[in-house]
Amino acid sequence: MSAAETGGSQVKSAVRTVELLEYFAGRPGMHSLASVQEAVGYPKSSLYMLLRTLVDLGWIETDATGTRYGIGVRALLVGTSYIDGDEVVAAARPTLDRLSDDTTETIHLARLDGTDVVCLATRQSPHHLRPFTRVGRRLPAHATSLGKALLATYTDEQVRAMLPPALAPLTEHTLTDREQLIEELHAVREQGCAVDREENTLGLRCFGVAIPYRTPARDAISCSVPVARLTPGHEQMIKEALFDARDRLTPATRRL
Repeated sequence: MSAAETGGSQVKSAVRTVELLEYFAGRPGMHSLASVQEAVGYPKSSLYMLLRTLVDLGWIETDATGTRYGIGVRALLVGTSYIDGDEVVAAARPTLDRLSDDTTETIHLARLDGTDVVCLATRQSPHHLRPFTRVGRRLPAHATSLGKALLATYTDEQVRAMLPPALAPLTEHTLTDREQLIEELHAVREQGCAVDREENTLGLRCFGVAIPYRTPARDAISCSVPVARLTPGHEQMIKEALFDARDRLTPATRRL
């Protein structure tokens, strides 16, 4: 076997390993070998050997029968390391704390990853009625205030290249037409704040602003409020608090 062939085999194996880990990361719980094989399409024998290797290394776990597989603790350690070492997350902590205190609502910091946003940090509201989003949760950008705030920093043509014409609905209020979304992004650019009107979760309205330490923006902050508690005055206060947080975060992150 030539060096090129060996290198190609190693790259293929690495790609399959990453794809397999991403499969489990996106599907919590335990899965049979047959269901995994059907989803990823690898030959069953090579898939089994790859799974066993990942089990031995702690990246994949099995149930008591040894026949069902799920994401392992090593993945958590790597994810935690990413958050702990991220300079934007570290720089944003005081601002997120202050924004949480000022609004008494749930606050998120998220990053655009492809056409999704991934939650990097959160501050929970002290109210009994409140949303809950865990760090690491991935959501489609078009259905969130965080994502719309970030998409608005791209041109219309860039958004068209990123998103398909038909967008997947999460609720009955989700914008499912790309051109309609682009029209809303025009308003976001003018107003500086994006709004999720129960497009991600029924009963929840969210407001988001991008952090412009780079262009297009990569990170955004948001405030989520149950519609049952939202008044016009509270909404205006939240937007002003978000703008203030953005203005404090921008110089703190511009050097990163």
